[in-house]
Parts: sequence; C-alpha cells; structure tokens
Amino acid sequence: MLCQFSFQNFKSYKGETTLDFQAAALPEFKDTLITEDKVADLLPVSVVYGPNGGGKSNLLQALSCVISTIVNPVNELEKNRQDFIFQQKVDVVPFLFDEISSQKPTEFRMFFRIEKNEYCYYISIKNDEIISESLYRKAITGKKSAMIFERETNAISLGYTINKKSINTSVNPKMPYLSFLAINYDIPVISEVMTWFESCIIRSYANPLAEHQIMLAKDAPYKVQFIRALNDMDIDITDYRYDEDSHQLIMKRNLGSHEYELSFADESDGTRKLIAVLPVILLALREGRMVIIDELDAKLHPKLLRYVISLFRNKEINKFGAQLLFTSHDMYTLKNTVFRRDEIWFAAENKAHESEIYSLHEIRGEDNDRVKSTAAYDKQYLEGRYGADPYLSNMLGGGYK
Repeated sequence: MLCQFSFQNFKSYKGETTLDFQAAALPEFKDTLITEDKVADLLPVSVVYGPNGGGKSNLLQALSCVISTIVNPVNELEKNRQDFIFQQKVDVVPFLFDEISSQKPTEFRMFFRIEKNEYCYYISIKNDEIISESLYRKAITGKKSAMIFERETNAISLGYTINKKSINTSVNPKMPYLSFLAINYDIPVISEVMTWFESCIIRSYANPLAEHQIMLAKDAPYKVQFIRALNDMDIDITDYRYDEDSHQLIMKRNLGSHEYELSFADESDGTRKLIAVLPVILLALREGRMVIIDELDAKLHPKLLRYVISLFRNKEINKFGAQLLFTSHDMYTLKNTVFRRDEIWFAAENKAHESEIYSLHEIRGEDNDRVKSTAAYDKQYLEGRYGADPYLSNMLGGGYK
C-alpha cells in the first residue's frame, strides 16, 4: 500500500511535490479507511482535479515513471514475480523552463507498506543514469529504519540483510540496483519489494488504445464476478466469449426468450470503456493492488464512476488494501457524499509555469478556517475558491457568476 510519494524536477513540476495517502484526522468516512493497529490509516482512493495543462497527468506520470523504471528491466528479461500491467514506459524528463533545473537530476521517493514492514525507496536520475539510490525498511510500528542498500553513482553499500560476498556491487549506471538485484538474485526482501512494484497497475485512458486492451479471464468464478459487476451498473450482459475466427470479443444478452450477441466494437463508447477498465479494477481488489488511471472518467457515466469509487471504499469488497489514484474533470463526483477532503487533490500551474498540488483539506479561507465537510465542493471549485480554477469565468468573458 502506498503511504506517500514525493518527487521533484519532473516535467511541469520543479520543486518538491508530495502526494500523501496517509489519512488526516477527519471525521468523515472513517469506516472506508485502510486500517492497521498503531499506525496511520491510509486512504483507499485519491482523485486529482484541475484545468487542462495544470499538471494532473504529469503527477500520475511521475509515479508511473519510477514504477516503470524499476520494473521494465526485470520485465524485459522475464524475471517477473507476477504479471506486470502497464501501458507504456514513461521517460524521465526534467523541468525545462529554466536552465538550472534542466541540468539537475530528477528525484523520486516512495514510502509503502508490505504486510508488517514499511519501505522507503529513493532514486535520483539524470540523462538516464542513476545518480543516487537507496532502499530502507522498518517495522510499521517501529521507529528505526535499517538500510537494505545505498548507492551514490558507482559506490554501493549493502545493509546487513543482504551483505554477502557473492552479491555484485558493480552495475551498469543506467540500471537501478533494485532491478539488478531482482534479476540476478533470490533475496526475500528484494523479491518482496519488487513484487509490490510489479503489482501496481498503470493505465491511461487519454490513450484510445487502452480501451482495446481487455483482460477477461475464462474461469467461471471470475466471469460471474465480472458479469455481476456489469449488471450492478445496469449493463445487462449475461456472458461473453472470444471468437477465434473474427478475433473479436462477443458480448451476450438475453431479451425475452432469445439470446443475442454483439461484438465489442459495436458496443457504446461508455460500455467499451467499462468493459476495458472493470477487469483491472476487480483484479486490484482481489489482490490488494494499486491502480493508477489517467482520465478514468472519460466516457464513463458519472453514476458508473461513483460505483467504481465505491468498490474501493467498501471494506467488505476491498479486503486487501487496494488503492485507486485517478484524474478527473467530472463535477458529479466532486461531492462531500463521495470523498473525504483529504482524498481530493488539485493540480495547477503558478505564474512561473510550475505545477503544484494540494489537497482540499489543506485549503484555508480568508478567515483561516478549513473547507468544511458540508461544503458544496463542486460549486466552490467552479467559483475558483480552490485555486485550481477551471477558468470557466474567463471562457465566458470574466463576468460569469
């Protein structure tokens, strides 16, 4: 489970930026949180709003970048611990609107939990070469962290858990040491961390190809779960099959006493999107994975989007701590009946063209009071009160109220 993600000098983000999945001390929706005794509760869902060009997608790409950087070398050599589901590798690109940043490395830092341990992974990259890298671990209830390894350019130090003469500390400067260890050695702590990275699911529905990458299994229990979920959303599909001759997915429906078949290509845009995204969502919930989706709301009816969100917030369904991070423009879900204040994030550019993010919980008004949980989030957002102004008033000539 992701606890916190920080990065700097990546695309439109110049300064250090932190996305926090640790729950704030808020009264609303406490029963939806991912809980563990004696440690901070975690959020099952986070959503990012903001205008086009504000940095929403770049925020998700920063997280996708570090994940794909670590997993790609392992995946290419077929050394995966489990199936890795992602759309494309995201390259490291520094902030380019000043000469200094373009010459500096890009940095990423992640805190995540695996069972009773919390890990901190850090990597710094410049011109595709690893400048610095480290992995630390501590018990989730502990205070002291133990080094697994540290790397500064070509110098690598090993912690006591993996410090063996047989482990090579000479590695290609473009290869993350975490990936190198995962490829070449069977080390329990490295396998545990790599499995977590591989479990993260990355999708971008800004890319039309994503709607044609469908993960439908043939086993009966999975089909029942998938079809039940579709039916819950008023899509009356009763079965599906893959036609080997036409290479098409065929969806089945019963109307009266007759069964009808319709190819996936002939379904509506919204139904195709849902059939593409739902298997990914169900997989994450079954296995406790993290899902990162850009433009989840595109072509989805707002009620269907709310249903997807509700799956992660239902602890009877989300039994293993699955998490969902997505971007959205949909005002229908920007409600106090859908999200906690710390689950709503905004991305916007400042006057220096640097993207910044902040949660709704962090915003304070002129009276220094926080936004109340009873506020009309969608209305206040459209009025520009949250800073990440969707510029509706400017589009209408500046006089819109």
